[in-house]
Amino acid sequence: MKITLEKPEKNLAQIEITIEAEKAMEEYSKACRMLSNHVTIPGFRPGKAPRHIIEKHLGVERIKHETLNRLLPSLIGEAISTNNLEVITEPYVESFEFELGQDAKITAKMELKPEVTLKDYKNLTIDIEMAPQKEGIVEEELKNIQERFVKFEDVKDRETTAKDVVLLDFEGFVDNEPLAGGAAKNYQLDLEHSNFIPGFAEALVGHKIGEEFEINVTFPENYHEEKIKGKPAVFKIKINEIKAKRFPEINDELALKVGPFANLEELKKDIQDYTNKQYESEKKLKAQTALLEKIISEAEVEISKSMIERESQAMMAELKNQITSQGMSWDAFMQTPDAQEAIANLKPEAEKRIKNSLVLAQIARNENIQADDKEFEKRIKDMADLYKTDEATIYQQLSKDPMALQAIMQQIMSQQITDFLVENNTINYINK
Repeated sequence: MKITLEKPEKNLAQIEITIEAEKAMEEYSKACRMLSNHVTIPGFRPGKAPRHIIEKHLGVERIKHETLNRLLPSLIGEAISTNNLEVITEPYVESFEFELGQDAKITAKMELKPEVTLKDYKNLTIDIEMAPQKEGIVEEELKNIQERFVKFEDVKDRETTAKDVVLLDFEGFVDNEPLAGGAAKNYQLDLEHSNFIPGFAEALVGHKIGEEFEINVTFPENYHEEKIKGKPAVFKIKINEIKAKRFPEINDELALKVGPFANLEELKKDIQDYTNKQYESEKKLKAQTALLEKIISEAEVEISKSMIERESQAMMAELKNQITSQGMSWDAFMQTPDAQEAIANLKPEAEKRIKNSLVLAQIARNENIQADDKEFEKRIKDMADLYKTDEATIYQQLSKDPMALQAIMQQIMSQQITDFLVENNTINYINK
């Protein structure tokens, strides 16, 4: 038996297999006996019919194909192993010659993982522009907490102010025609944080309970509804209730309401610690992104059209699953501008995703980076905590979902590789 390997194109392997006539006939006879055990031939017990009867009943070509099906997996596997090939597609038989009594010749092809040529990826110096950590964040967050614990007090004896909440009836008109969806009864509106048409909330200031009046506003030029964008509108208004906001004091009592804090100082420290952690995470993410962009952009990888096409199809399937899981019709989505933009970007994004993956895998190979078992165990524990179950249940679920398990391992590997890059390069943070 002879196996030869050629590479007619980059990232493509062609295996030529020659099986000597005697060996080919031996395997043909085995296939013939095996098939005879699974067919009923009148006058013969299973597996007892002579070869010429089996050939007449099943056909020589079927037996030949069964012979090849039995031989090829081990032969191709041997060729892949011997030549250390990194195969990314299922090998396929391009041609075969198999005449009884003669050498059998098979040609199989398979796509190989593209070779990656890396430039320097260690001992680099990267400058990162980073805004200084925002000042006054603790005070800002305390005000947000005040907002969460705000109470509302009915007001009877004064006009509305810009900081009030009002309950009102309104009805809108454009070109003297009622505005579709532009009417409501007893609608609650926070005048300080309104997302209504510009000028609407401001026009409600200075009015009393029971007062009825009209306001004039103009829809923005970029309004989502084509028919009324940029058009003037009239709203008939009636104020039903006015509520003043009463915020709690920022003190120890408020801290106790927020969480397990003994006093206000503990709450402030928790906010500051969280802010510091977020800032450091942002710095690290920017460093990782900048390093990867530089390393990947300088790497040389020749990606085949077929590889990009397969990745594009996988990404399209992901998008379809995402859209339908949100309850939207796929056909309806395909009519939107977002769909057209996504399709236009599909192949460039697929090529980018493939290159990113190949470059990271090459760095992992070079540096012998492997998925950390302890990090995997931590991820499982975190998942168990998130879904309020035990770790054994998570392991059991992952055993039934190889794709989910693979995704977790890829996340761990990607994080370890990017951590390695940050540790082995110099990052200079420059204030914006």
